[in-house]
Amino acid sequence: MAEASGVEDVSIGGEGIRLGQFLKFAGMLDSGGNVKEAIADGDVFVNGAVELRRGRQLQVGDLVRFEGRSARVCP
Repeated sequence: MAEASGVEDVSIGGEGIRLGQFLKFAGMLDSGGNVKEAIADGDVFVNGAVELRRGRQLQVGDLVRFEGRSARVCP
């Protein structure tokens, strides 16, 4: 994972991934329960907007932010 200007580039090895999976894969949260709670509480942002759907399909280039940490979806 490369880090530039506070944003981590997280390679997912493909073109898309669900938000809940990405949060765990990027190490931002460690369990499905924590993911569900963080999203339900409105603490997760995708491309600058609150995202309330755990199953939201992310694409390469999307930026996810949680608790001051930012990660970009990379192929």
